[in-house]
Amino acid sequence: MCHSTAKSAAGILLSLLVLPLTVPVLIFGAGAVEAAATGGDPGAALLFLAAGLALALPLAPLGCAAAIRIGSA
Repeated sequence: MCHSTAKSAAGILLSLLVLPLTVPVLIFGAGAVEAAATGGDPGAALLFLAAGLALALPLAPLGCAAAIRIGSA
């Protein structure tokens, strides 16, 4: 019982840590779509999304390695 409770708590903690990382993508993505739909320039929002991608790509393998290390322990 204790082992499954710890896994459940870890899942909740993971969702709380990942959620703030998804909100900027949603905001800037919606801003780019709205700008394109209204005839505006979606360039600024797309540049913010590209900057987030450029930051996430080198950090993703480190995060995955840490998650595998923690999960196997």
